[in-house]
Amino acid sequence: MSPNSSSTGLQASSANDNLPTHRRILTIDDNQDIQADYRKVLLNGAVDHEFAAMEASLFGASTQPVASNVTFEIDSALQGQEGFEMVRKAIENNQHYSCAFIDVRMPPGWDGIETAKRIWEIAPDLPVVLCTAYSDHSWEEISHQLNRTDQLLFLKKPFDSIELRQVAASQTSRWCLSQIANRKTEELEEMVQARTKEILMTRDLVFYTLARLAESRDPETGEHLERIRSYTRLLVEDLATNSCYADQIDKEFIHEVCRSSLLHDIGKVGVPDHILLKPGPLTPDEFEIMKKHAEIGADALEDTAKSSTCCKFLRVAAEIARFHHEKFDGSGYPLGLTGQNIPLSARIVAVADVFDALTTQRVYKSAMPAEDARELILAESGHHFDPVIVEAFERQWNHFAEFANNPRRSDRQNLVATPS
Repeated sequence: MSPNSSSTGLQASSANDNLPTHRRILTIDDNQDIQADYRKVLLNGAVDHEFAAMEASLFGASTQPVASNVTFEIDSALQGQEGFEMVRKAIENNQHYSCAFIDVRMPPGWDGIETAKRIWEIAPDLPVVLCTAYSDHSWEEISHQLNRTDQLLFLKKPFDSIELRQVAASQTSRWCLSQIANRKTEELEEMVQARTKEILMTRDLVFYTLARLAESRDPETGEHLERIRSYTRLLVEDLATNSCYADQIDKEFIHEVCRSSLLHDIGKVGVPDHILLKPGPLTPDEFEIMKKHAEIGADALEDTAKSSTCCKFLRVAAEIARFHHEKFDGSGYPLGLTGQNIPLSARIVAVADVFDALTTQRVYKSAMPAEDARELILAESGHHFDPVIVEAFERQWNHFAEFANNPRRSDRQNLVATPS
């Protein structure tokens, strides 16, 4: 406790057992006699029935004077600058004041209005009681200069002891309650964040599980999902900073496209095994059936998204599932869209999907060398693929080649461990 501090036990009725029992008050006044009056009134160590009734009217407690362990500690400052430093140090030491009584006139330094303004810059929640024996400052003038009234009271000198004690009790309790409310709010926010993270991780796990279910029918593409996700991330993160599409790509878009890329071929669950797993070229009729997987997957995802306000995130997945086989020149399926009429998400996944299909073994073909696949991708710029995305592919080529030449490498762990 500082040399200018005083403390005593205050036997008072407690409005709320959860309130902190130690309450620090700062008095800033250039008159030593006034400082003595604060101590005399607030630290007298006695509480009568009148004070108990006053607290009851404030807080709804019993009007009987019930014993408690509440203590007031008073620190004193003779000038505004000194008081400001005491508030600053109290914050640094986590020994916050719960109320400040400030005289309006304190020559030659800051007046009370300036002092309150400076203190609120570092302690915006601290209740301030401006005290004056003069009428040269109206409430309107003071509130206008301070530009706030939410933490401000105006008290006339000479003090009425009951009024002073009432103000001290109400303002310190108000500050304590605000701190409790802030802590509860922080706790709730932490709980919400933890729950949100859990929900997002569960959502990502569902994405991965659904995608693996679709891929499980083709045992030769066990690492396909991980590679598609990795290739998609390489492209979309490059496009976010190095392309004309940068203004369309934010963090949410990156997360959604990378996550949704896992479900690009989920519609294959509706394709018969004799077509999906055929070890050779498909007939025209078989290919028409195979092409339906784009619409099968998209329709299922869209129906789910429409049925619940919680599943809007599936719309990006549906978009990719439906359009990732469209081609930039309009020769793709299912709708024959051209250019930027194809959603950006689908154009990105198209490059990732084709590159992975070329460089991995399937039941109907062997794997192509990564360099050869690169040449085919570049050759299809403006035909099959968006030229801007092909440029991103070229910039990220070393990373593509690393994944393609190390087929066991994947970001499998990140699929369900890094939700947005």
